[in-house]
Amino acid sequence: MAAACTGFVKLNSLSSSSWIAQQSSNHRPGSSSATYQPSRSRVSVAVKASSSGSYTDELVKTAKSIASPGRGILAIDESNATCGKRLASIGLDNTEVNRQAYRQLLLTAPGLGKYISGAILFEETLYQSTTDGKKFVDCLRDENIVPGIKVDKGLSPLPGSNNESWCQGLDGLASRSAEYYKQGARFAKWRTVVSIPCGPSALAVKEAAWGLARYAAISQDNGLVPIVEPEILLDGDHPIERTLEVAERVWAEVFYYLAENNVVFEGILLKPSMVTPGAEHKEKASPETIAKYTLTMLGRRVPPAVPGIMFLSGGQSEAEATLNLNAMNQSPNPWHVSFSYARALQNSVLKTWQGRPENAEAAQKALLVRAKANSLAQLGKYSAEDESEESKKGMFVKGYTY
Repeated sequence: MAAACTGFVKLNSLSSSSWIAQQSSNHRPGSSSATYQPSRSRVSVAVKASSSGSYTDELVKTAKSIASPGRGILAIDESNATCGKRLASIGLDNTEVNRQAYRQLLLTAPGLGKYISGAILFEETLYQSTTDGKKFVDCLRDENIVPGIKVDKGLSPLPGSNNESWCQGLDGLASRSAEYYKQGARFAKWRTVVSIPCGPSALAVKEAAWGLARYAAISQDNGLVPIVEPEILLDGDHPIERTLEVAERVWAEVFYYLAENNVVFEGILLKPSMVTPGAEHKEKASPETIAKYTLTMLGRRVPPAVPGIMFLSGGQSEAEATLNLNAMNQSPNPWHVSFSYARALQNSVLKTWQGRPENAEAAQKALLVRAKANSLAQLGKYSAEDESEESKKGMFVKGYTY
């Protein structure tokens, strides 16, 4: 790490991505520090002007707005098929009317903007309105919540790998992003995954990192703040030390390619997995241990220019996700450390609603309870004293698809 730290000091006055470019291009993961040699040509490439052009100031402003104290992201960008599974759990058919009704319940909760700064939508939802005819994006704006959009096209088997996946969606992304911007979206999400039981192979890590970097550059070029999300799946029986090792490897690769693609670090947000043991490991880790390992990984890999770290819950119980976030905010961090939760915000809502109009108000209150809990966790002020037993139930599903 000595060479990496030296590079950071020397390049700190240059662009936000230059120190990562020098570190990564000359000291790639697995290489020997004894052979480290600075490359002037690599640095000159890294400090080129970003392709985000006239959007740069807006991107930085949007990212800072989302990474605001006591607030995080509500992720409701499940595909129609996945949303259908959620609805089926309460006995509802997977129809557009039912999906619209559920998402209206979430997006119109009174006072949601006190705790939520951004909402990730599925394409269908971005273009929908309430039953009264008000666009969902306008409902969000009225609460000072930034509308976001899922832009990837899902996972597909990666040929030549160890039964791993790659994320599709780069074809046509620029034109789609431009249309999403016109519709009111101001940030984007692209989720790829890395599996520890499957290796991960060098091919899968490189594919994930390169795809994220190309998506991020295209998004910024069209005015959307990219959420960078290489989800390291909970699947497996490995210890927390193994997760840390893989996470450091993955994020080193990701930031190398972000720099290669001239992505503006001040105009991105990260959505990492917390560093935890595998879901099937014999020993569970405490929130304090998870916080220690996760912050160690972030400190080693994420430059302070990045404004926000918005963690995914990844199948943790509602209470676990909140407790772990709270533990990470017990001392100051270089970044805004917050949440971008789907199941960890929605589980109680669904069970309260049950698809019945008369339960809508109670379901919205359940959403606000979870949102407030995570708001307090972002501030490091959360207490689990009032948590229900239901909120403590894990939501991990082996081989989960989104």
